[in-house]
Amino acid sequence: MPTTTLPLPLRSSVRGVHWPALPEAAAAQVLAQLFQLDASQWLSRDELERLQARQLSELVRFAVGTSEFYRHAVAEAGVNPEGPWTPLTLSRLPLLSRRALQQSASSIHSRVPPKSHGELKVVETSGSSGEPVRVKHTGITDLRWLALNMREHLWHRRDVTQTLVAIRPHLSALDDETIARSRGWGQPVTLFYETGPAYTQSIRLDVREQARWVLERDPGYLLTFPTNLAGLIDEFDRLGRQPKSLLQVRTVGETVSNELRERCQARLGVPIVDAYSSQEVGAIAAACPESGLYHVNAEYLIVEVLDEAGLPCPPGKVGRVVITDLLNFATPLIRYDIRDYAEVGPECPCGRGLPTLRCIVGRERNMLRLPTGARFWAFVGARRFEEVAEVLQFQVIQPSLEKLEVRLVVAEGKLTEEQQARLRSIVRETTGYPFEIEFTIFPDELPRGRGGKFEEFICLVQQ
Repeated sequence: MPTTTLPLPLRSSVRGVHWPALPEAAAAQVLAQLFQLDASQWLSRDELERLQARQLSELVRFAVGTSEFYRHAVAEAGVNPEGPWTPLTLSRLPLLSRRALQQSASSIHSRVPPKSHGELKVVETSGSSGEPVRVKHTGITDLRWLALNMREHLWHRRDVTQTLVAIRPHLSALDDETIARSRGWGQPVTLFYETGPAYTQSIRLDVREQARWVLERDPGYLLTFPTNLAGLIDEFDRLGRQPKSLLQVRTVGETVSNELRERCQARLGVPIVDAYSSQEVGAIAAACPESGLYHVNAEYLIVEVLDEAGLPCPPGKVGRVVITDLLNFATPLIRYDIRDYAEVGPECPCGRGLPTLRCIVGRERNMLRLPTGARFWAFVGARRFEEVAEVLQFQVIQPSLEKLEVRLVVAEGKLTEEQQARLRSIVRETTGYPFEIEFTIFPDELPRGRGGKFEEFICLVQQ
């Protein structure tokens, strides 16, 4: 039976004591979580649900006592916060929509988050649905992220002495070898080990330049978005070169198609290992090292996949993803409709009792294309839209190389000419191109695509 036990020797925080190592306090907390996760992943589904129910009772009871939103919601549902809790009991609670989280955040947030849960911080995200939301996290939710991130590294037995290259939004270029080596892979890995260098690059860089940059770094591990990976493979093919030291490609943020998986294996000779996460709730599911199914992190989250009638989907069926975060007592997220869609997976042959998803659908985004031939991640400056107007939801369509359609839901119901001019300036400045920009204002909610899919950027330009 494989384990998530950390291989020895570990990094010690005490001078002169190398083995057995004495880890620093943060590392010790993560180790305590990993010790439990090493056992819990093998529990039966019934045992996992029993433990989830116990934690859910604590969460609901606290939410009812400190959140006006949940006090009303639980009372109206006629549910006893004390339990007993079953999947049927949980299903009686209403779904929490992104719109409710966006517009009623002050009544959802706990008035008095427990001090024992550590320092508060606010996480802001536009998410794949294009609706910006703000969620409070605590030291406990940060610790969970470290533990689950480390578990995923251990599952896939990564060689942390290798070079890591990460290309994502909101990352700046880091090319200095001295800094890349001193920073290493970052937490949680550097809590336990000396690692290889880690270089970062903005996904907004033209993919042609990205490809040359990656070849110069020659990483063992490449982390980026699937759409960006597809562009990189195109460029590697065009150049007739591939990274020689590559062991694995890690992807986040979008749906990974079987075609891209096969293409990556054929062109680069390495597999894709995908992870499913969101800024609101952190790591949701991780790829099984044996089967490739996504294992839900059921120790910390209850993940429901529901059909149009709100009933649980059986294996093989696609439905909306609804998440209950069992550890966030600062912004309780109970039955949160994250607006993703996933296919329920079967029982995993690896033996882990953690529930599975076969695939996550409805999150694929496209790359922005310029008349120059440049292609890059469609970063349009949406975080700055609130400087101009109270934008509740956005979507950008690229019907041609020269034009963008910006679809908005705004609190005022309309935009003035001055507001449109300022938004045009933001989009043009962010994309670096003088697009012709047309605004379309929707009264309530932007339409979904086929199969309930919503993409915040859609490129209609023929490839």
